Amino acid sequence: MPGLLQRPGALWLGFSAVLALLAVLAAAVDSARLDWQPALVWREPWRWWSAALVHWSVMHLGANLLATALVAAYGWAARVPAVVAWAWLVSWPFTQLALLAKPALLHYGGLSGVLHGGVAAVTLWLMLRGHGAQRTIGWMMLVGQSVKLLVEEPWGAALHPPSELDVAVAPLAHASGSIFGALFTLAALMLLRPERT
Repeated sequence: MPGLLQRPGALWLGFSAVLALLAVLAAAVDSARLDWQPALVWREPWRWWSAALVHWSVMHLGANLLATALVAAYGWAARVPAVVAWAWLVSWPFTQLALLAKPALLHYGGLSGVLHGGVAAVTLWLMLRGHGAQRTIGWMMLVGQSVKLLVEEPWGAALHPPSELDVAVAPLAHASGSIFGALFTLAALMLLRPERT
């Protein structure tokens, strides 16, 4: 089993599968026990992680499970090494902790912030360690994700009203996930210098 997890992209797929499974299991738990609530953040620190697993509707969960599959495929296709998957894992709680910058956001749940971090991690890997077309894809993804975040205006309102989904969107979670996913991946690549295989 350790040899399998050392294959490029394998740990990334495993982490993605665990995220999806935990999100499905969390649907059976009262969301008030798991969601992000700034008043409880220091007394109940598990919410730094568990908030990502809370979904407010079946449509919300379904959309994030589909997005998880796409992020899993992105990392697998990029053949990210284990160090990038670990960097993504470490960025998870920081995605939620950054929500303290929006005290008006009294409740938050959903995988989208963590998934944005995953996209940023793979994108950085492709930009820094990819070859030829891979680097081009990395740069194109960077531009696309940056434009998306700017359009969402994470510095603005804490929540955007529902549009495609039947739940409101917290743009700061997307931005914080992207920033911390990229920062931890950059640190891991600088410190550990894994080679592309």
